[in-house]
Amino acid sequence: MANNLHDVAYDLEKAIRNSEEYQTLTDAYKAVNEDEMAKKMFDNFRNLQMTLQQKQMSGETITEEEAQQAQQQVQVIQQHEAISKLMASEQRMSMLINDLNNIITKPLEDLYGKPEDLM
Repeated sequence: MANNLHDVAYDLEKAIRNSEEYQTLTDAYKAVNEDEMAKKMFDNFRNLQMTLQQKQMSGETITEEEAQQAQQQVQVIQQHEAISKLMASEQRMSMLINDLNNIITKPLEDLYGKPEDLM
């Protein structure tokens, strides 16, 4: 049975790679990487985002200045068409992965209940 579930998971991986959402994301990512200025802007944004996430995960407080800096970067990069398309594609892909995760974990939810029901 375990091998069968792994086979299904690999089939799901192939389906994701062949999905319209993934193809759109791949094209948008390629477009950003081919534009030197867009790539630099996007990389700077990602680095700031990861730094802030690491701070949060380690229990540190994000300062008002850091939050404002992040918000300013978001506003700037959203004005770049290629980056804006990439971010929209990432959002759609994230929603798809979230939907798939909900489907995959449904048997556990049926068994144990929804996390919010446990509180």
